[in-house]
Amino acid sequence: MAANQTPGDDDILDVENEVGALTERLDSLDEELAVARAVSLRASLEDYELDEDDFDLLDTITEDPDQITYLPAMPVLAVVGRPNVGKSALVNRILGRREAVVEDTPGVTRDRVAYKAEWNTRHFTLVDTGGWEPDAKGINASVAAQAEIAIDLCDAVLFVVDANVGATATDEHVVRMLRKAKKPVYLIANKVDDSRQEPLIAELWSLGLGEPYPVSALHGRGIADLLDMVITKLPLVSAVAKQEVGGPRRVAILGRPNVGKSSLLNKAAGEERVVVNELAGTTRDPVDEQVDIGGKIWRFVDTAGIRRRVHLQQGADFYATLRTSAALEKAEVAVVMIDVSQPISEQDVRIIDLVLESGRALVLAFNKWDLLDDDRRRYLEREIEQDLAHVSWAPRVNISATTGRHLEKLAPALERALESWDTRIPTGKFNALLAELTAAHPHPVRGGKQPRVLFGTQSSTRPPTFVLFTTGFLDPGYRRYITRRLREIYGFDGTPINVNMRVREKRKR
Repeated sequence: MAANQTPGDDDILDVENEVGALTERLDSLDEELAVARAVSLRASLEDYELDEDDFDLLDTITEDPDQITYLPAMPVLAVVGRPNVGKSALVNRILGRREAVVEDTPGVTRDRVAYKAEWNTRHFTLVDTGGWEPDAKGINASVAAQAEIAIDLCDAVLFVVDANVGATATDEHVVRMLRKAKKPVYLIANKVDDSRQEPLIAELWSLGLGEPYPVSALHGRGIADLLDMVITKLPLVSAVAKQEVGGPRRVAILGRPNVGKSSLLNKAAGEERVVVNELAGTTRDPVDEQVDIGGKIWRFVDTAGIRRRVHLQQGADFYATLRTSAALEKAEVAVVMIDVSQPISEQDVRIIDLVLESGRALVLAFNKWDLLDDDRRRYLEREIEQDLAHVSWAPRVNISATTGRHLEKLAPALERALESWDTRIPTGKFNALLAELTAAHPHPVRGGKQPRVLFGTQSSTRPPTFVLFTTGFLDPGYRRYITRRLREIYGFDGTPINVNMRVREKRKR
């Protein structure tokens, strides 16, 4: 051993040697043999109890690494309305289970929450909306901001009003937006608990949304008839939930307030496109801008800074956060900006976690690098090692948004992250890799049984998502081991990787 090596160095060398040898074996693998073996493993799944989702997944398997397959997205039905009209109670009634939080206090629901729902064998996504501050100041603008997001990301809207209260000024403000949406809107008159209350709904015709549908979310009255009607009007495949394909790649610029997002967009665009002010939170709405970086056109979205603790936010800041989430949903890659002149904060980590949850590609841009001195640099490296270890795979770019320093390095980082985000590993090679990994490090025995991996496939890209058919639950540590080897062999710089399991039992003869 060399004089400057430690036992830790030996461990690292062992891993590097193991990965190097594994990579060589996979590179020299006979492609036809790998495909044949994967087909055989796939056929052996017939001996196990599979459901419809399993067969749908297995039918999408392809050996073409460049082919991008999208499973049809379920139609999206959004439930909107002002506070305390019974939106969450209606969601629970449609789902047939208590999922959404229900309280008498207005504004309990703070975020858009999506649930998988089914009615008469039709599957759809139900979105519960909320978070509308029940204060007199600016409520119209706040309600409009939330409704706009929900409407933009759905195929049809259930607009809920309280039949006992009637149409309010807030309801009328939302209606004006609903009319512009050009999407099916169903006016739901809630809290009609019996026939004696039905005359109350006549007033709701004044909203101009057509016939009101009387229901009682609390007692279930009228819900079945409502769903029978709505389901017939929903499309079989969502027109909005599927990923946009083509055109310039879409980049969301994220970061806490005053971190330099608008300065970056202005410098990239070469003009004062966005208001820049020392006052944090100047930007309220996402702003789209097509810019040329590295000789390539990108569509940038500058987003309002995400503030601490969403549920404590008030008014415009709260809705700016929601709009930021909506912008991220439409993006393909997120640039999370971090101010290196300040310690990495809980907010920074939370924003990064938001990107991971969304499944978008990720690039970290360390801004104000020109202000960094040697002392701060040492602390920063330690903070990155401690707080950002879970995204060590994300490309890092050190920039100055105000001067444009090293801005040209952003384009290659974005391209690398998106290339990884789009990467597909052929099923034959993936199963050969799984065979090597499980042979080198078998899963520990749990409860007298050792879970086996029967078959694996990459179910989708954007982000790369892998599904393992197994005979038992795989420990989280074992799944991390598989993910780590995938990164070491195939790179996947700048993209999260999902490794999911489907535990299946042998079919009873």
